[in-house]
Amino acid sequence: MYAAELFGIFAMHGGDASLTVPPTSFKNATFTTPTSYNAVNMRKARSLTLFRCAVDSKSVGDDVFSVTPSNNSDVDYLGESTKGDLNVKLEHLEAFGIDGDASLEGPIEEVARTEAREAEGLLKDLGIPSPSSSRNSPRGIFCSRTLNLRSISAIGYDMDYTLIHYNVKAWEGRAYDYCMENLKNMGFPVDGLAFDPDLVIRGLVIDKEKGNLVKADRFGYVKRAMHGTKMLSTRAVSEMYGRELVDLRKESRWEFLNTLFSVSEAVAYMQMVDRLDDGTISADLGPLDYKGLYKAVGKALFWAHVEGRLKREIMSKPEQFVEPDPDLPLALLDQKEAGKKLLLITNSDYHYTDKMMHHSFNRFLPNDMVWRDLFDIVIVSARKPEFFQMSHPMYEVVTGEGLMRPCFKAETGGLYSGGSAQMVENSLDIHGDEILYVGDHIYTDVSQSKVHLRWRTALICRELEEEYSALIGSRRYRESLVELINQKEVVGDLFNQLRLALQRRSKDRPAQTLAATNLNDEELTDSMQKLLIVMQRLDEKIAPMLDEDGELFNSRWGFLSRAGLWDKSHLMRQIEKYADIYTSRVSNFLYYTPFMYFRSQEQNLAHDSYTHYCSQIYNEYSA
Repeated sequence: MYAAELFGIFAMHGGDASLTVPPTSFKNATFTTPTSYNAVNMRKARSLTLFRCAVDSKSVGDDVFSVTPSNNSDVDYLGESTKGDLNVKLEHLEAFGIDGDASLEGPIEEVARTEAREAEGLLKDLGIPSPSSSRNSPRGIFCSRTLNLRSISAIGYDMDYTLIHYNVKAWEGRAYDYCMENLKNMGFPVDGLAFDPDLVIRGLVIDKEKGNLVKADRFGYVKRAMHGTKMLSTRAVSEMYGRELVDLRKESRWEFLNTLFSVSEAVAYMQMVDRLDDGTISADLGPLDYKGLYKAVGKALFWAHVEGRLKREIMSKPEQFVEPDPDLPLALLDQKEAGKKLLLITNSDYHYTDKMMHHSFNRFLPNDMVWRDLFDIVIVSARKPEFFQMSHPMYEVVTGEGLMRPCFKAETGGLYSGGSAQMVENSLDIHGDEILYVGDHIYTDVSQSKVHLRWRTALICRELEEEYSALIGSRRYRESLVELINQKEVVGDLFNQLRLALQRRSKDRPAQTLAATNLNDEELTDSMQKLLIVMQRLDEKIAPMLDEDGELFNSRWGFLSRAGLWDKSHLMRQIEKYADIYTSRVSNFLYYTPFMYFRSQEQNLAHDSYTHYCSQIYNEYSA
């Protein structure tokens, strides 16, 4: 009976429920009555009795609740669709003689405060993390633009590095090996070179004109750079890029590392830049500049993928390349059972997709389910980003060997090759912001689905887990660095005032302050000299600390999301612009319900003074 009561409590608090316990944790769970249970008041007990009726019915909740359909939905105060919201049926309330408003005792602010406190206690008793604590964790889902999952009718997924995460050192290492083998066959000197995955990180940009790899901030200013495999000094970076910005629209020059698949290419290219600079590349290959060298490396890597040996090796022993995630299939199962249409849209071919999905999903699914049972539509060889941009012929895969026949409409349960996003929309009769697409490639998956179709978007970035931990581990280091910078700022403010006083004195004009005016020339210059020495010593301390900031994540490039101590990286700007939500892995959805309302957080601006003002008021009252 208590389980029914427990369900009733969830139902009462479930209108905007945030989190759920992963199904795996229920298997061995032993529930005991929460210590706060006896304190549940009579009003709640009466409501629980009502909800027990729903639990005992043939279809849980059908007699009590209704779901807002698409044709009867509105928008809420944040502009999000109310489609999928749960409502208590009016006739049910009338049947039990319940007046919804009258049942609330006191002002809504007080009622909400009490309910929230009780909800927090219940979540704690059940071992379920609160939305805020889950958000502040490496496995959190972070929101750039408010997203109501209840209004989402279909969720599309990419496969590689999204539903399936590869061991980067293993997968990209083999891609690198095949690329180098092809370069060697083309006549390039590759002996003595080895794959170094720490040489690059996602979000860097290749400058094909200069043979450089650069890290830019959100505005496009270059903050760090590497020529070949050697990092450039701050001065060299300033001299080289001080007057230009990284502009990703100039594809002939800049190549953005959108995904982990870019790691092998970038490592190979930067190593070959060293070979070009030291003159070991044979003149028989013709005149080569950095841009031509990039084309040669790209061609070698392209053939490594096209000739099929790489994928055949991975398919033959997927356990060496794929990192299993037992929670992932269960997260998708929750979404499917909540009424979401699930789509798999991948550029990989049918045979590779089937092998990888079978290995990664089937063993973790319940009741003899297979991976195909999760998806309403599966599309392989999708040719993204063109899949989102234009129409291509669609073919139905009709045999296990991959034989296909032309078709013009996708059916539920079907397996297809090619086609377009518009065909998917028309087949499902679901369009635009009713579809959420989840992928790891900022351009191919996230940017293009949003720009061309206005789909909602989620970015998968596995490195977030390591970055989050590195940021926590660097907290005291960064606090010390900020303290030194603040000290220099205060000392510098005084120095600047004295400098201005000296300037005005030379023009027979009074200083800004009486104290500065009363200083004689010797006192003024002595004070300035001392302050100047202090600032110079601080600079000598701060500069190397800034260079070392982020070393816990990557010794060369620092943090993924940062460019400098405070500013965001160009990658982070792309994520904020195109991804409504972002997280480290798809299975993180398991810690949230399929009905989650993701709300974006307050964005601080340079002129924001509200927090500072509030802290001042608080200090005045506390004094």
